[in-house]
Amino acid sequence: MAGVRPKKALGQHFLTDLSVARRIAGTVSDCKGMPVLEVGPGMGVLTRFLLDEGHDVTVVEIDTESVDYLKTNFPALRHERIVEGDFLDMDLHALFPDREFVVIGNFPYNISSQIFFKVLDYKDSIPCCAGMLQREVAERLAAAPGSRTRGILSVLLQAWYEVEYLFTVSENVFNPPPKVKSGVVRMRRRKDVVNLGCDEALFKTVVKTTFGQRRKTIRNSLRGVTGAAPVAESPLLAMRPEQLSVAQFVELTNLAAQALAAAGRPPKGGTGADTVGL
Repeated sequence: MAGVRPKKALGQHFLTDLSVARRIAGTVSDCKGMPVLEVGPGMGVLTRFLLDEGHDVTVVEIDTESVDYLKTNFPALRHERIVEGDFLDMDLHALFPDREFVVIGNFPYNISSQIFFKVLDYKDSIPCCAGMLQREVAERLAAAPGSRTRGILSVLLQAWYEVEYLFTVSENVFNPPPKVKSGVVRMRRRKDVVNLGCDEALFKTVVKTTFGQRRKTIRNSLRGVTGAAPVAESPLLAMRPEQLSVAQFVELTNLAAQALAAAGRPPKGGTGADTVGL
């Protein structure tokens, strides 16, 4: 098989620069001894360097043509380590029962945010995650408080991970070239966080609700969480969500919890706003 035809419907842009692939593989070089899950390997340009570095690699690929290519061209990758299917629908604990593992990939632009929400779902099992995605999204994941690009995923990821923007990749090293540049990020789970210091489900609801109405002040948007229950006065209420640090969101969540408790309403976590204001 000469190669794999990139499929627009799957958001495939195959990396052709081996030096870039080697750099990306090197972002998890300090995680040896831990299994590595690569998402969307395509023709294995990143896979080969992960294997060369001695990682125990499992790949997940939705494209049947890519799966056939990998089975033919990567004898070092045992067939049972080539998993065909949709990463977003998989039970990752079934792939790595009772083990921590690393996630890496040249992530498809069209599902990159969903991939990171999935990583959050398995945060207790994923101490490190690295990969390449659209530059604007990569920058948003690492955006600090006060940045206009800061959003839901910025806060949720930074609550549990140290997020680093590592380097930018030109659009000219892909087949076909995307219309935008790419960025490589690395996340390492924060060792100082045993728990957030607030109700985790309510924290997620507060973050998603306030960013869903990011043009409003916190005072106004928080009513979507607490309703008519009055929230104790705080300088945070006059701010906007992109200005807040993780610690300030924890403080805000506790204020909301106190208001709900005083009104006899237990906190209810969860919202369908996963893709609002990312």
